[in-house]
Order: sequence, then structure tokens, then C-alpha cells
Amino acid sequence: QVQLVESGGGLVQPGGSLRLSCACSVNIFSFTSMGWYRQAPGKERQLVARIINAGITNYAESVKGRFTISRDYAKKTLYLQMDSLKPEDTAVYFCNAEVGVRTSSYWGRGTQVTVSS
Repeated sequence: QVQLVESGGGLVQPGGSLRLSCACSVNIFSFTSMGWYRQAPGKERQLVARIINAGITNYAESVKGRFTISRDYAKKTLYLQMDSLKPEDTAVYFCNAEVGVRTSSYWGRGTQVTVSS
């Protein structure tokens, strides 16, 4: 059974940093790709960062140079290091994992990130 649990969200001032974690119940090498998405009030859920099995990463233009996605196979955990946070980064952040191509998709319940002074 695949379960994803996000943690690390909270309230931070502009310019601050947070590290989000996504703990998985199964070995994460089982997934074709993993990623972080976010959803702000009144907006659609959008991709923030993604990492595929080969190790290639891609980021939304709005977070390039500020966010870093990584994974720890031993800990079965996906991370999102967020630096130089801006108020527009405020959203609920969701962990995602996929198997195959349009075969299976798994989601966590999200963690709230609020950037405000």
C-alpha cells in the first residue's frame, strides 16, 4: 500500500527557508517519477519540481534557483529545499509519485506553507 506523508510546512518570513519532506511507505525506487505540486486558494494545482528515475530534474520557472528537489532512497523520503521564499510561494504543497506512464498516481494530503511578514 502506497502512502505519502508530507511534513515541514509552516509560517516563515519572506527571504526565509523551509525544507519539506515526503515520507513514503514503500521503496521510492519503485516510482517512475516523484514531484512536488502546490495549490494556492482559487488556483489550480501546479507542478513545482519533478525528478525522474534517471535523476533528471525540472522546476517551474518561478522557483528556479530557489528550490531544490532531492531524494534519499535509504530513508524512502523525497525533499524540497525552499530558499529565498516569497509571499507568492504561499500554498498547500503536495507530494506526488507515479508508476509507469499514466498507470498509477499517488498523492499526499499536503502541508501548508505560508510566507508572510
